[in-house]
Amino acid sequence: MSHSHVRRPFARLPDGSLVESVTLSNDSGLSVTIITLGATLQSVLVPGRNGAIEDVVLGHDDIAPYLSRPHYFGATIGRVANRIAEGRFWLDGTPYRVTPNNGPNALHGGQDGFDRRNWKISDNSDDADREVTLTLESPDGDQGFPGTLNVSATYRLDQTTLSIRYRATTDKPTLVNITNHTYWNLGGIAAPERALQQNLLIPADIYLPVDQVAIPTGEFRAVEGTAFDFRTPSPIGARLRNAEDAQLRLQQGYDHNWAVDHRRAEKPRLLARLEDTVSGRVLEVLSTEPGVQFYSGNFLDGTLGGKRDLLYRQGDGIALEPQMFPDAPNQPEFGSIRLDPAEVYDHRMIFRFS
Repeated sequence: MSHSHVRRPFARLPDGSLVESVTLSNDSGLSVTIITLGATLQSVLVPGRNGAIEDVVLGHDDIAPYLSRPHYFGATIGRVANRIAEGRFWLDGTPYRVTPNNGPNALHGGQDGFDRRNWKISDNSDDADREVTLTLESPDGDQGFPGTLNVSATYRLDQTTLSIRYRATTDKPTLVNITNHTYWNLGGIAAPERALQQNLLIPADIYLPVDQVAIPTGEFRAVEGTAFDFRTPSPIGARLRNAEDAQLRLQQGYDHNWAVDHRRAEKPRLLARLEDTVSGRVLEVLSTEPGVQFYSGNFLDGTLGGKRDLLYRQGDGIALEPQMFPDAPNQPEFGSIRLDPAEVYDHRMIFRFS
């Protein structure tokens, strides 16, 4: 199978620095574009059963909306994905504070998280036609986190899979929980009505309910008999209309974490499966992390312009974000996201298409 790797200028930032794009493609019709701003997955082109190739991820054709409206389309999220209650945590007896940027809480690494940084492209890949590695140095004290963190994000395209590998090292004990925040609509972005018609499977018996400011309550709640039971494939929209579910009302939809397991795995395992029955496109999400945050695009309000001059509305795409559990530094039962200098953080995720 032939593969190609094309590197191009994408845009200039206000400070004049260059944002670049890299497009990886193969002769099966699969093609992905990554931009250096936020190490962001900007487009994913996938063929359907009739051969029609569609872009299946939300995003933008130019740089300005990525800078002005933080919906995190396709972005790498860090240092710590999801929410930290009040932005506060303790590490080795020392209190730390990440400035809140989501009500009272710190969300997705803080006000100037990894999604806002212009990463560097590494030219050291051994398999350049199939992959690209981007790197970032996050200095000691960045957004309130201790330690200088050196991070890499490797995107690799094989015949039917896109894999992302996040690795990080630190010179002081710190916290790390990195994910990718792509919004998917396997029907294609030109058919936004299909996003909530997708069938979703999440092979988890429990999920994490949240409080009024979206912090997990600490409970591991059974999905049985609730709108959170996706153990068999179910249309997303039909579940969203369950107005009796207090958790759905609280979040105006899904923005919750499912616990597929309680600990990290050595090899990626299935966290979610998404299907568009019209095109026949199927996406499987695998990861070494135990949880997946399912977000139904609740705060897309129809005012944000996207690709092809589309306006993104509530539910026009859904995010499936593999990760450790939210607010883990304040909830010991959720498992540790601590990284020490002798360790290497290594999160592998796979998006498998059929």
